[in-house]
Amino acid sequence: MVELINHGVYLLDGKTIAQQAETTPDQARENTIAYQILRAHDVNGSQGNKLRIRFDAMVSHDITYVGIIQTARASGLEKFPLPYAMTNCHNSLCAVGGTINEDDHVFGLSAAKKYGGIYVPANQAVIHQYAREALTACGNMILGSDSHTRYGSLGNMGVGEGGGELVKQLLKNTWDINAPEVVLVWLEGKPKHGIGPHDVAISLVKATFENGFVKNKVLEFAGPGVKELPIDFRNGVDVMTTETTCLSSIWITDDEVKNYFQMHNRPEAFKELKPGKVAYYDAMIKIDLSTQESMIALPYHPSNAVSIHELQANPEKVLKAIEEDTKKRFGDKVHPDLLSKIKDGKVYADQGIIAGCSGGTYDNLSEAATILKGKSIGNDYFTMSAYPQSTPVYLATTRNHIAEELLEAGVVIKPAFCGPCFGAGDVPSNNGLSIRHTTRNFPNREGSKPGQGQISMVALMDARSIAATAANGGVITAATDIDYNDMHKPYSFDGRIYEKRVYNGYGKADLGEELRYGPNIKDWPTMYPMQENMLVELAAVIHDPVTTTDELIPSGETSSYRSNPLKLSEFALSRRVPEYVRRSKRIQADDLARREGKVTPEIAAALKAVGASAQDTSFGSCVFANKPGDGSAREQAASCQKVLGGDANICYEYATKRYRSNCINWGIVPFTIGPDTPFEYEVGDYVFVPGIRKAILDGAEEIDAQVITKAGVKPIHLFFQNLTADERQILADGCLMNYYKNRK
Repeated sequence: MVELINHGVYLLDGKTIAQQAETTPDQARENTIAYQILRAHDVNGSQGNKLRIRFDAMVSHDITYVGIIQTARASGLEKFPLPYAMTNCHNSLCAVGGTINEDDHVFGLSAAKKYGGIYVPANQAVIHQYAREALTACGNMILGSDSHTRYGSLGNMGVGEGGGELVKQLLKNTWDINAPEVVLVWLEGKPKHGIGPHDVAISLVKATFENGFVKNKVLEFAGPGVKELPIDFRNGVDVMTTETTCLSSIWITDDEVKNYFQMHNRPEAFKELKPGKVAYYDAMIKIDLSTQESMIALPYHPSNAVSIHELQANPEKVLKAIEEDTKKRFGDKVHPDLLSKIKDGKVYADQGIIAGCSGGTYDNLSEAATILKGKSIGNDYFTMSAYPQSTPVYLATTRNHIAEELLEAGVVIKPAFCGPCFGAGDVPSNNGLSIRHTTRNFPNREGSKPGQGQISMVALMDARSIAATAANGGVITAATDIDYNDMHKPYSFDGRIYEKRVYNGYGKADLGEELRYGPNIKDWPTMYPMQENMLVELAAVIHDPVTTTDELIPSGETSSYRSNPLKLSEFALSRRVPEYVRRSKRIQADDLARREGKVTPEIAAALKAVGASAQDTSFGSCVFANKPGDGSAREQAASCQKVLGGDANICYEYATKRYRSNCINWGIVPFTIGPDTPFEYEVGDYVFVPGIRKAILDGAEEIDAQVITKAGVKPIHLFFQNLTADERQILADGCLMNYYKNRK
């Protein structure tokens, strides 16, 4: 179904794949849709390899916008120079922390009034659906502080980054990247009845994630299969491209896209996008939609996928492997029992969820309601909830009897909310198996706390198969195995609720407006510039193949503290290395004592071992992980390390550009080591990096360092490659805020 072609190809006239053409790859790459858009947004205006991008609009949600605005204010913000929408779809569940979630919302509205922003109240829309409906335009680029910022199916390149990159745009600076490779995603055929966007998306992620086939590259969708997909289907596939670790995505546009913008009262946002006469792609993915099967992505990643028929054929083998993986991850703290879900050879789920930017579309809900019409989800252990992704979508489901049919079947309908995607709301019971049309199924994304003996598991499925499962008494069922005919009316957008509730203040900044602060909204603590030498103590050593941002800073109820850097930092690595915070605080206290001339015996001994001085050598904490940063764009995965005195990370590679960028923007040196270099050091060992400040500012990309262990001093070679001049100065200054303060 998915074929990877790992060599360059030419696309001729948008129709024919060729191995050769009468032009060079570099020339023909400029004819891709991706490069047409990137070059148009590059302030350099050149054909070079370094891009400095300014975006057309930005989006954030209520986990991220307070920190972004606070950072921008400390760095000299005057007013928002581009449309900036702040949605309230993550911390809209006000069950944790008293008033603090709503305090953030009030702050957001006051900031929109003061600086000229767009404020979308709680439960009106999830972040990416509002962007689709109100901000996208063909040929444009949107930057979001959420990793699933993807609008390529509407002709708009979306990029998800940490808050520091949004701060740069608010201060009229740029997003700086190397010109990326572009991968052609060639769609052929037509999906079978019962196949939905999550089936295709899961297959794409399965084929590309683990091998890094598209990491930090742009996916460009074309081919005859595109016309066979409705807009909601395209959006559902597109938003999941984040899970491949690609940089961004873009699709050809056609009459379906034109009709979308006309329906949303923005016909001027449409224009035809297609590759030039001869376009070059660095690799190709061929997808035959007609052979797509109903899929299930098993815990703990969207790439850990099999077809539902494969699961049905050998459930013991598949679920036993998940149990063993769970024990390997969490040890004796949890006691997984997935095999109990098998009864008479069938696998039973405990919960079904359709939600968020990928799941809560009109088409998904419409087909789910059709499958469940006249049936019941039952009154046993199985439960089901559905979350329309915006109030216009919710309104259409009520007008067209979709909500009515879902409710009659026993489905609970809830307002627009991203909670099931990140572990807030609809948390299953211990050892529960939840099937969800949401974006991720990482550990803890369902809300359990393995460190406290709790474990529940999420499998991703398309809304159609979730509804088929619900109609079958909770027995996991492929939607392709049932007959149904969706006769609901097509979606029709009614934006009047937005006109009545959304505050659209772009271009109407009122600098006299006072920002409204709740007691949980705190400024950033002091962060120190880099000294000549660096000494770091290993506070966490993680040898997992991949470490997600959910493990670096948990999601769920901790998100309520995202406006309080000190409070939030208490949760850093809490569900993976519970001792990390205590160790980091002790290391930070030792450094503060050093700055006051009181060097601890341990630091003194380490410095003596390498012949260094405490006066020009900083002391901080360090995390080693094989491949950190997969998943969310949340900058707090890095900022919490910094708040706790983190000075460096060491790894073999960073899972995503956005996490590496977050580290840089928070003054954490993103060291890597060679792929064949064994890392056999332990928590409590020290790494001494002599002359690091000069090396970074002089443009070096590698340095010799030393590891101070109980057994003696050992050499280690560290890399810090592909840093821009600005990034080098940010690291030297200690963080992005210091960088801007020093240039006022």
